[in-house]
Amino acid sequence: MVWEWIRFIVAAVFLVTGLVFEVLAVFGVNRFKKALNRIHAAAMGDTLAILFVFLGLIIMRGFSLDSLKLFLVILFFWLASPVSGHMIGRLEVLTNRHLGELLIIREDKEKEAEDETV
Repeated sequence: MVWEWIRFIVAAVFLVTGLVFEVLAVFGVNRFKKALNRIHAAAMGDTLAILFVFLGLIIMRGFSLDSLKLFLVILFFWLASPVSGHMIGRLEVLTNRHLGELLIIREDKEKEAEDETV
């Protein structure tokens, strides 16, 4: 009986922690003005929220085949989320004309600095 209450409390702490990270990610996405900062806030918030919520569900369910499936979902999201965030960030850099010009200027300055040292 005591073990069930301890497991319930630990699972509830993980679930609430995941919910807090998700709410903070929502505020981060709405607070930042630049798209790349918004992408970072969304990606970090989602990965941490998914981790904590699913760990809470694993603890609540107990260690079984369902827990293995939840762990595999965590693993999939942790592999897919950074890749999708990176691709969305690259799309923003390629489509934002002003942002792309800044990157080209930096590359030209680096090339000029290398040419002057040679």
